[in-house]
Amino acid sequence: MAFVPLRRMVFSTDLGWMAMAGADEVLWRLVFGYPSEADAERALGPQWLARSRLAAWNGSLRRSLQDYASGLYVEFEDVPVELDSTTEFGRRVFAALRTVRYGQVTTYAALAAEAGSPKAARAVGNWMAANPVPLVVPCHRVVCSGEQMGNYSAPGGAAMKRHLLEMER
Repeated sequence: MAFVPLRRMVFSTDLGWMAMAGADEVLWRLVFGYPSEADAERALGPQWLARSRLAAWNGSLRRSLQDYASGLYVEFEDVPVELDSTTEFGRRVFAALRTVRYGQVTTYAALAAEAGSPKAARAVGNWMAANPVPLVVPCHRVVCSGEQMGNYSAPGGAAMKRHLLEMER
């Protein structure tokens, strides 16, 4: 993979501090829910800190994320996301998940079926846990059968997931 100059930005929201990294308008990584600027930046991971420089970047996405975090209706389906390092299965899950609209939920099993792998609910869960761009690719909208929350990898875990779903209702 050729070297691509990446930029990162760290900013405050009503969901805690967020940090994002990417190139041009393409989002590569997003983290949220951290109590401090330093914690959010660290959560990007050492490889992102080494590969990117802190700079004002993608202000329109930053504003949209801040609006979303404050409870406003915002969809992110048009935000370009880097998928080169994702498997074919991951790309299908990603495409299916992006059709789950604000205020809706789906199950891991239904998402697996939508992605063309009806017996891969557990693999969908693993992909959700590794989602590099939560909120933009709304993995919080995926619940277990019976509408149990299931796990969530953002700070606060299932409580954060529940909060996001309640906020979207």
